[in-house]
Amino acid sequence: MPNLEIESQYIKKIVAGVDEVGRGPLAGPVVAGAVIIMPEVYIEGIKDSKKISPKKREALNQLIMNNYIYAIGTASVEEIDRLNILQATKLAMTRAVSKLPLLPDIVLVDGNMKFDDSKYISIVGGDNISLSIAAASIIAKVYRDDLMKKLSLTYPQYGWEKNSGYGTSMHVAAVKQHGVTKEHRKKFVSRFISDFTFV
Repeated sequence: MPNLEIESQYIKKIVAGVDEVGRGPLAGPVVAGAVIIMPEVYIEGIKDSKKISPKKREALNQLIMNNYIYAIGTASVEEIDRLNILQATKLAMTRAVSKLPLLPDIVLVDGNMKFDDSKYISIVGGDNISLSIAAASIIAKVYRDDLMKKLSLTYPQYGWEKNSGYGTSMHVAAVKQHGVTKEHRKKFVSRFISDFTFV
């Protein structure tokens, strides 16, 4: 289970954990969460958001927001198409960190991305070992899933309330039938479908 072993190595430093959700979907933004854990408050059950049921994620998300310092950052579909998904992901992460009410001295990032700012430290599998990264993965996942559910009300034919914009067979079939929307990542879609139209 994730813990504060890594965070505790940085004595007298403010440490934030950062994780992203939505690097792979055909539609919707990439979303990053940033969390600073308050060590005096222990929330049981925090782990990688992919390993938690939706109901449990919702409950943990509320506890994290009520007890820890957090922020959300996003990068739009336009930015993803223009910059590429790696750069857009890093942009979403730095935006999340910049929105924190406390400026962290150290930022622990899930994955192996390289940042120009030395305070960003990437940890492969970080959401399985760092409590702050795992918490960030939860708030990012809940935020993005809720956003895609809201967008699905405008574009119900794509099933985003179920697939969160990922390239499921149903989603790809809907794109072939209905074309792409302004919420689709055009470069991503073109890899799946060579002939698509705009809605």
